[in-house]
Amino acid sequence: METQIELGLDTFGDVTRENGQLLPQAQVLRNVVAEAVLADQLGIYFIGLGEHHRADFSISSPEIVLAAIAGQTSRIKLGTAVTVLSSDDPVRVFQRFSTLDAISNGRAEIILGRGSFTESFPLFGYKLDQYELLFEEKLELFAALLESNRTGDALSWSGKTRAALNEVRVYPPTESGRLTTWVGVGGSPESVVRAARYRFPLMLAIIGGDPRRFRPYVELYHRALQQFGAPALPIGVHSPGHVAETDAEAREQLWPHYREMRDRIGAERGWPPSSRTEFEQEAERGSLYVGSPETVARKIAATVQLLGVGRFDLKYTSGALPHELAMRSIELYGKEVIPRVRDVLRNGANSVNGGDNEKSGMTRTTG
Repeated sequence: METQIELGLDTFGDVTRENGQLLPQAQVLRNVVAEAVLADQLGIYFIGLGEHHRADFSISSPEIVLAAIAGQTSRIKLGTAVTVLSSDDPVRVFQRFSTLDAISNGRAEIILGRGSFTESFPLFGYKLDQYELLFEEKLELFAALLESNRTGDALSWSGKTRAALNEVRVYPPTESGRLTTWVGVGGSPESVVRAARYRFPLMLAIIGGDPRRFRPYVELYHRALQQFGAPALPIGVHSPGHVAETDAEAREQLWPHYREMRDRIGAERGWPPSSRTEFEQEAERGSLYVGSPETVARKIAATVQLLGVGRFDLKYTSGALPHELAMRSIELYGKEVIPRVRDVLRNGANSVNGGDNEKSGMTRTTG
């Protein structure tokens, strides 16, 4: 039986260069819209826009950009990667996405998370010492909003981090009574259990290292769902990558921009400088999906089989990688990678390049 897999794309609107100069963020945002339109034309399942509040990423209001994309597309699912719920108001998040869902004819999705940066906390007046409490309470409220939307019942809620709600209805409701909502997790067991407790699908942000280290989190999620009496729910993976005609070309195109971004963020976090050896290791055995369509497809299929996931989203932008290279990567992903992934999952690993799983550092699993 063919494995059902949804294959999408993610971007943070990384500020890119053209002719050696960084583009204005306004132009980067227009480029993101063009990238999403191309993805829709190619039949790619999903486009996710990550929320950030930094000079190196242009997307601070994903819903606005997604609304612009909605007006120029017809099929692609429109979502975030992620929405930083901790420093936002759950009621407004719901309203913005229920509005997006309406104007896109039911194509809106949300991936909720705490985010990997903290700039939004002081920007919007939240205290970092409430980091855990803010996300816990706001996720609880968002789950209640989804239930109220489903049933049409008024909502009452109280907590420590925002004003209580007493028998309110939130508008507009979604037309279907549903709003697909995931929780993004970067590797915390507590976050995995929290997602299961509130019955949210799980999106694993695997941005480095061997994907097999996330297998225990997948197993924990399944166990937690069973313990909470919840049905089986989808699991997805978000990881970075880049596609070009050959492995060598893809790596040479990506490496300088990967290094620049990694070292800039690493300096903020006390990491040592990156090296070409580290980059090559991530490409060969880690969670960097860079190479020819054949190589990237084989590696995605191996991860899907290894973790038993139903969704894979490739973060196709890294640092100042030029827009035209991102567009070519999207084209190859839609035209060549996605069909190859489906083929290998349908027919087995041998249908792609002789089934050489050792080259990607993966082992095939069954079940």
